[in-house]
Amino acid sequence: MRIEIMHGVNLDQLGRRDPAHYGSLTLAELERSIADAAADLGVEPRFFQTNHEGEFVEHLHGLRGDVDGVVLNPGAWTHYSYAIRDALELTGLPAVEVHLSDVDAREPFRRVSVISDLCLARIAGRGPLGYRDGLLALAQRLEQGAERTGEMAAR
Repeated sequence: MRIEIMHGVNLDQLGRRDPAHYGSLTLAELERSIADAAADLGVEPRFFQTNHEGEFVEHLHGLRGDVDGVVLNPGAWTHYSYAIRDALELTGLPAVEVHLSDVDAREPFRRVSVISDLCLARIAGRGPLGYRDGLLALAQRLEQGAERTGEMAAR
């Protein structure tokens, strides 16, 4: 299973951002933690981060056929980027939305997600463990899909 992990705006600043919300890990440390969790699940992760919304959209456009699913944390774009929402929908890939902080316990604007209805799960407030949870949810969904495809082929 190949899973794309997409980090959005300002996530390259982890380690410098408010540790009460984001913890103290840098992006490189977070990605090592995600890679370890992925290895435990037998998942092959790929990582992408940008502070440019158009690059995020273009990257989503290019994923179809390259990966089996997406774990994404668009950062602040989560709350208003219909361009990212449309690009995610166009991929047709199963996706999980992850946030390090508990966005539902923060400012009202952070409680809005324009992508959550396209995702099979939304995980927030679990810090780096949220990515592990997201990988697990996605791996389980992909395994179920593979089982269903195998059942249909056997008929």
